Amino acid sequence: MIKLIATDIDGTLVRDGSPDINPEIFEVIKELKDKGAVFVAASGRQYPSIRRLFDPVHRDMIFIAENGAYVMCRGYEMFKSQMNSQMVEELVHEARALREQNVHLCVSTPECLYIESKDEAFADLLVHGYKNTIKQVDDVLKEDLDIIKIALYKEDGMQQIADETLIPKWKDKLKVVMAGLEWLDFMDIEVDKGHALQTIQSTLSITKEETMAFGDNINDIGMLRSAGESYAVKTAREEVKEVAKHIAGSYLEDGVLTELKKLL
Repeated sequence: MIKLIATDIDGTLVRDGSPDINPEIFEVIKELKDKGAVFVAASGRQYPSIRRLFDPVHRDMIFIAENGAYVMCRGYEMFKSQMNSQMVEELVHEARALREQNVHLCVSTPECLYIESKDEAFADLLVHGYKNTIKQVDDVLKEDLDIIKIALYKEDGMQQIADETLIPKWKDKLKVVMAGLEWLDFMDIEVDKGHALQTIQSTLSITKEETMAFGDNINDIGMLRSAGESYAVKTAREEVKEVAKHIAGSYLEDGVLTELKKLL
Protein backbone atom coordinates (compact mmCIF):
# COMPACT_ATOMS: atom_id res chain seq x y z
CA MET A 1 0.00 0.00 0.00
CA ILE A 2 1.26 3.47 -0.89
CA LYS A 3 1.46 5.62 2.24
CA LEU A 4 3.68 8.49 1.03
CA ILE A 5 3.49 10.37 -2.28
CA ALA A 6 6.01 13.05 -3.26
CA THR A 7 5.91 15.10 -6.42
CA ASP A 8 8.09 17.75 -7.95
CA ILE A 9 6.24 20.92 -8.96
CA ASP A 10 7.78 22.82 -11.89
CA GLY A 11 7.85 20.81 -15.10
CA THR A 12 6.14 17.86 -13.41
CA LEU A 13 2.88 19.08 -11.88
CA VAL A 14 2.74 22.56 -13.46
CA ARG A 15 4.54 24.55 -16.15
CA ASP A 16 7.90 25.94 -15.00
CA GLY A 17 7.33 29.06 -12.93
CA SER A 18 3.54 28.85 -13.12
CA PRO A 19 1.41 30.10 -10.22
CA ASP A 20 -1.53 28.00 -11.48
CA ILE A 21 -2.42 24.43 -10.57
CA ASN A 22 -5.36 22.20 -11.47
CA PRO A 23 -7.68 22.59 -8.44
CA GLU A 24 -8.70 18.93 -8.71
CA ILE A 25 -5.45 18.10 -6.94
CA PHE A 26 -6.79 19.59 -3.69
CA GLU A 27 -9.69 17.14 -3.44
CA VAL A 28 -7.40 14.25 -4.38
CA ILE A 29 -4.97 15.21 -1.59
CA LYS A 30 -7.86 15.22 0.91
CA GLU A 31 -9.07 11.82 -0.30
CA LEU A 32 -5.55 10.40 -0.10
CA LYS A 33 -5.27 11.66 3.46
CA ASP A 34 -8.56 9.93 4.32
CA LYS A 35 -7.06 6.71 2.98
CA GLY A 36 -3.96 7.14 5.16
CA ALA A 37 -1.56 8.45 2.51
CA VAL A 38 0.60 11.54 3.06
CA PHE A 39 1.11 13.97 0.15
CA VAL A 40 4.42 15.83 -0.21
CA ALA A 41 5.13 18.77 -2.53
CA ALA A 42 8.86 18.74 -3.30
CA SER A 43 10.33 21.76 -5.04
CA GLY A 44 13.32 23.95 -5.61
CA ARG A 45 10.98 26.83 -4.81
CA GLN A 46 10.92 28.50 -1.39
CA TYR A 47 8.47 27.30 1.25
CA PRO A 48 6.10 30.33 1.11
CA SER A 49 5.78 29.89 -2.66
CA ILE A 50 4.72 26.24 -2.62
CA ARG A 51 2.58 26.75 0.48
CA ARG A 52 0.59 29.41 -1.42
CA LEU A 53 0.22 27.06 -4.38
CA PHE A 54 -1.42 24.46 -2.12
CA ASP A 55 -3.14 26.91 0.23
CA PRO A 56 -6.52 25.10 0.41
CA VAL A 57 -4.84 21.92 1.69
CA HIS A 58 -1.59 23.16 3.23
CA ARG A 59 -2.49 21.68 6.62
CA ASP A 60 -3.03 18.26 5.06
CA MET A 61 0.43 17.80 3.55
CA ILE A 62 4.20 18.16 3.91
CA PHE A 63 6.48 20.54 2.01
CA ILE A 64 10.02 19.86 0.80
CA ALA A 65 11.36 23.29 -0.20
CA GLU A 66 14.64 24.59 -1.63
CA ASN A 67 15.52 21.20 -3.17
CA GLY A 68 15.47 19.51 0.21
CA ALA A 69 17.15 22.17 2.34
CA TYR A 70 13.91 22.83 4.23
CA VAL A 71 11.05 20.52 5.23
CA MET A 72 7.85 21.78 6.85
CA CYS A 73 4.92 19.78 8.21
CA ARG A 74 1.86 21.60 9.59
CA GLY A 75 3.98 24.45 10.90
CA TYR A 76 6.62 22.09 12.32
CA GLU A 77 10.16 22.52 10.99
CA MET A 78 11.09 18.90 10.28
CA PHE A 79 14.47 19.68 8.69
CA LYS A 80 16.64 22.71 7.90
CA SER A 81 20.15 22.84 6.44
CA GLN A 82 22.25 26.00 6.66
CA MET A 83 25.07 26.76 4.26
CA ASN A 84 28.64 27.42 5.37
CA SER A 85 29.16 31.19 5.68
CA GLN A 86 32.61 31.20 4.04
CA MET A 87 31.32 29.28 1.03
CA VAL A 88 28.34 31.63 0.81
CA GLU A 89 30.64 34.65 0.69
CA GLU A 90 32.85 33.13 -2.00
CA LEU A 91 29.89 32.04 -4.10
CA VAL A 92 28.16 35.43 -3.84
CA HIS A 93 31.30 37.19 -5.10
CA GLU A 94 31.52 34.73 -7.99
CA ALA A 95 27.86 35.28 -8.84
CA ARG A 96 28.32 39.04 -8.88
CA ALA A 97 31.10 38.62 -11.43
CA LEU A 98 28.53 37.00 -13.75
CA ARG A 99 26.19 40.00 -13.79
CA GLU A 100 27.52 41.11 -17.18
CA GLN A 101 26.26 37.77 -18.54
CA ASN A 102 22.78 38.58 -17.17
CA VAL A 103 23.01 36.10 -14.31
CA HIS A 104 20.83 36.98 -11.32
CA LEU A 105 21.72 36.03 -7.74
CA CYS A 106 19.08 34.76 -5.30
CA VAL A 107 19.78 34.00 -1.64
CA SER A 108 17.17 31.94 0.20
CA THR A 109 16.23 31.83 3.86
CA PRO A 110 13.32 29.70 5.11
CA GLU A 111 10.83 32.55 4.75
CA CYS A 112 12.26 35.00 2.20
CA LEU A 113 14.31 35.25 -0.98
CA TYR A 114 16.87 38.07 -1.14
CA ILE A 115 18.05 39.62 -4.40
CA GLU A 116 20.53 42.37 -5.25
CA SER A 117 19.22 42.84 -8.79
CA LYS A 118 17.08 45.90 -9.51
CA ASP A 119 15.73 44.33 -12.70
CA GLU A 120 11.94 44.80 -12.52
CA ALA A 121 11.17 41.97 -14.94
CA PHE A 122 13.16 39.52 -12.81
CA ALA A 123 11.46 40.67 -9.61
CA ASP A 124 8.09 40.35 -11.36
CA LEU A 125 8.90 36.75 -12.34
CA LEU A 126 9.80 35.89 -8.76
CA VAL A 127 6.74 37.52 -7.22
CA HIS A 128 4.02 36.90 -9.78
CA GLY A 129 5.36 33.79 -11.50
CA TYR A 130 6.85 31.79 -8.65
CA LYS A 131 4.81 33.57 -5.94
CA ASN A 132 7.97 34.11 -3.90
CA THR A 133 8.33 36.40 -0.93
CA ILE A 134 11.30 38.59 -1.90
CA LYS A 135 13.36 41.47 -0.56
CA GLN A 136 15.72 43.60 -2.64
CA VAL A 137 18.92 44.60 -0.81
CA ASP A 138 22.15 46.29 -1.85
CA ASP A 139 24.43 43.64 -0.33
CA VAL A 140 23.18 40.24 0.84
CA LEU A 141 26.42 39.68 2.74
CA LYS A 142 25.66 42.60 5.04
CA GLU A 143 22.34 41.05 6.06
CA ASP A 144 22.11 38.69 9.03
CA LEU A 145 20.60 35.76 7.14
CA ASP A 146 19.92 32.10 7.86
CA ILE A 147 20.93 30.99 4.34
CA ILE A 148 19.75 27.58 3.15
CA LYS A 149 20.17 27.92 -0.63
CA ILE A 150 21.76 30.12 -3.28
CA ALA A 151 20.31 30.10 -6.78
CA LEU A 152 21.52 31.65 -10.02
CA TYR A 153 19.07 32.52 -12.80
CA LYS A 154 19.71 33.26 -16.45
CA GLU A 155 16.73 33.81 -18.71
CA ASP A 156 18.29 32.17 -21.77
CA GLY A 157 19.70 29.24 -19.79
CA MET A 158 22.34 28.45 -17.15
CA GLN A 159 23.51 25.11 -18.57
CA GLN A 160 26.61 26.31 -20.43
CA ILE A 161 27.98 28.42 -17.57
CA ALA A 162 27.12 25.63 -15.14
CA ASP A 163 28.86 22.90 -17.13
CA GLU A 164 31.94 24.92 -18.08
CA THR A 165 32.64 26.73 -14.82
CA LEU A 166 30.38 26.46 -11.80
CA ILE A 167 29.65 22.75 -11.48
CA PRO A 168 33.31 21.65 -11.91
CA LYS A 169 34.42 24.20 -9.31
CA TRP A 170 31.72 23.62 -6.69
CA LYS A 171 30.58 20.01 -7.05
CA ASP A 172 32.92 18.72 -4.32
CA LYS A 173 32.09 21.55 -1.90
CA LEU A 174 28.33 22.02 -2.28
CA LYS A 175 25.36 20.20 -3.78
CA VAL A 176 24.98 21.83 -7.21
CA VAL A 177 21.97 20.98 -9.38
CA MET A 178 20.20 22.35 -12.42
CA ALA A 179 16.57 23.09 -11.53
CA GLY A 180 15.10 23.63 -14.96
CA LEU A 181 16.97 25.24 -17.83
CA GLU A 182 17.28 28.70 -16.28
CA TRP A 183 18.19 27.88 -12.67
CA LEU A 184 21.32 26.55 -10.97
CA ASP A 185 20.95 25.78 -7.27
CA PHE A 186 23.61 25.50 -4.55
CA MET A 187 22.95 23.91 -1.15
CA ASP A 188 24.91 22.18 1.61
CA ILE A 189 26.56 19.10 0.11
CA GLU A 190 24.28 16.71 2.03
CA VAL A 191 21.08 18.38 0.81
CA ASP A 192 18.92 16.55 -1.71
CA LYS A 193 15.21 15.96 -2.30
CA GLY A 194 15.94 12.28 -1.75
CA HIS A 195 17.55 12.92 1.63
CA ALA A 196 14.56 15.08 2.60
CA LEU A 197 12.15 12.35 1.55
CA GLN A 198 14.13 9.81 3.58
CA THR A 199 13.85 12.12 6.61
CA ILE A 200 10.08 12.08 6.20
CA GLN A 201 10.05 8.30 5.73
CA SER A 202 12.07 7.83 8.92
CA THR A 203 9.92 10.25 10.92
CA LEU A 204 6.66 8.62 9.80
CA SER A 205 7.99 5.01 9.78
CA ILE A 206 7.18 4.60 6.09
CA THR A 207 9.29 2.36 3.87
CA LYS A 208 10.69 2.97 0.40
CA GLU A 209 8.27 0.33 -0.94
CA GLU A 210 5.35 2.31 0.50
CA THR A 211 6.50 5.50 -1.26
CA MET A 212 5.63 6.94 -4.68
CA ALA A 213 7.45 9.87 -6.33
CA PHE A 214 7.20 11.96 -9.50
CA GLY A 215 9.81 14.15 -11.19
CA ASP A 216 11.24 15.54 -14.41
CA ASN A 217 14.68 17.03 -13.74
CA ILE A 218 18.12 16.21 -12.37
CA ASN A 219 17.23 17.55 -8.92
CA ASP A 220 14.48 14.91 -8.67
CA ILE A 221 16.70 11.86 -9.17
CA GLY A 222 17.51 11.36 -5.47
CA MET A 223 13.81 11.49 -4.64
CA LEU A 224 12.91 8.98 -7.35
CA ARG A 225 15.60 6.61 -6.08
CA SER A 226 14.07 6.84 -2.60
CA ALA A 227 10.66 5.65 -3.81
CA GLY A 228 9.58 2.12 -4.63
CA GLU A 229 7.18 3.43 -7.27
CA SER A 230 8.98 6.18 -9.20
CA TYR A 231 7.59 8.10 -12.16
CA ALA A 232 9.25 10.41 -14.67
CA VAL A 233 6.84 12.50 -16.70
CA LYS A 234 7.14 11.98 -20.46
CA THR A 235 8.78 15.42 -20.87
CA ALA A 236 11.49 14.59 -18.31
CA ARG A 237 15.19 14.61 -19.09
CA GLU A 238 16.50 11.27 -20.32
CA GLU A 239 18.71 10.88 -17.24
CA VAL A 240 15.56 11.04 -15.10
CA LYS A 241 13.64 8.56 -17.26
CA GLU A 242 16.51 6.09 -16.89
CA VAL A 243 16.13 6.17 -13.09
CA ALA A 244 12.33 6.01 -12.96
CA LYS A 245 10.35 2.78 -12.84
CA HIS A 246 7.38 4.24 -14.76
CA ILE A 247 6.53 7.05 -17.20
CA ALA A 248 3.57 9.35 -16.50
CA GLY A 249 1.86 11.92 -18.68
CA SER A 250 3.17 15.48 -18.74
CA TYR A 251 1.67 18.35 -16.75
CA LEU A 252 -0.26 19.30 -19.90
CA GLU A 253 -2.03 15.94 -19.60
CA ASP A 254 -2.37 16.08 -15.80
CA GLY A 255 -0.16 13.00 -15.68
CA VAL A 256 0.53 13.11 -11.94
CA LEU A 257 -3.14 13.70 -11.15
CA THR A 258 -4.10 10.74 -13.34
CA GLU A 259 -1.75 8.40 -11.46
CA LEU A 260 -2.91 9.68 -8.07
CA LYS A 261 -6.56 9.04 -8.91
CA LYS A 262 -5.67 5.39 -9.48
CA LEU A 263 -4.86 5.16 -5.75
CA LEU A 264 -8.33 6.29 -4.67
